[in-house]
Amino acid sequence: MSNAAANVTDPSARGLRGAWNRYADRLSDVIGHGLLALAARVAVAAIFFLSGRTKVDGFLTVNESAYTLFREDYKVPLLPPEFAAHLATYAEHLFPILLVLGLFTRLSALALLGMTAVIQVFVYPGAWPTHLSWAALMLYLVGRGAGAVSLDRAFGLK
Repeated sequence: MSNAAANVTDPSARGLRGAWNRYADRLSDVIGHGLLALAARVAVAAIFFLSGRTKVDGFLTVNESAYTLFREDYKVPLLPPEFAAHLATYAEHLFPILLVLGLFTRLSALALLGMTAVIQVFVYPGAWPTHLSWAALMLYLVGRGAGAVSLDRAFGLK
């Protein structure tokens, strides 16, 4: 029996449920992992890169307002504010660029996920809905990788 014949006799292939399932299958074909991963990479990269740009003057000179943020508002434990300002600023530039390129995607997403956890716990604990949405995108990338349109794929990296 062919697949088409099997679908006609399969009760789940008929009626509203069958129509819905065929529609869902088509959506899955169109919006696959490659498109989801690309969208997640660009979305997360934009969030962090734009934040990083507010902390610099010129190319990568950490500005005074970034130091002030880390001295007065962010107060990350165990790290001197000046070191934390540099670390965060460089991370907010490097990892988003790697994400857009799709290079070392899982590592980059993990690094930014760690940064998000620090922000959530120590800086803005009330912003969990925002941080959860970022984390969901990053967890997808950590778990599934960069997708077809990436340097990871071109270099044979998973």
